[in-house]
Amino acid sequence: MEVFLKDDVKGLGYKNDLVTVKPGYGRNYLLPQGLAVLADKTNKKIVAENVRQAAHKADKVKGDAQSLADQIGDMVLDIPAKVGESGKIFGRVTTLQLSDALKAKGIEVDRKRLSFDSDPTSVGEYTASADLHREVKHKIRFNVVAE
Repeated sequence: MEVFLKDDVKGLGYKNDLVTVKPGYGRNYLLPQGLAVLADKTNKKIVAENVRQAAHKADKVKGDAQSLADQIGDMVLDIPAKVGESGKIFGRVTTLQLSDALKAKGIEVDRKRLSFDSDPTSVGEYTASADLHREVKHKIRFNVVAE
């Protein structure tokens, strides 16, 4: 089943992408949630026109994402966490904490655009990926430190 995505769907594609999905996933999740439309003749024309009109806006959005990535640069963040004697974390470090640490530095990144390369389980240095735009990805380094 071919559908056009109306919004970014993590692990599937970006807005206005033509993707092939299993019929059940499309009928039972993507279409009812308003995340996609069927890729029929009419919708292909509509999406093509939308893409054409949004082309100049896309350059600005990509530029904004690139400037955000440049602003983050090689910054290393410190994320405090409760830690046991062996250095193991109680609970877990979340993308919300990482987003808040970036916000404290004056950089707004939605927590849904962040993902950990490996789950932080103890004190140390880790990396996270920021999916700022379909063409702009950035690695963020952070240290988990004891509170």
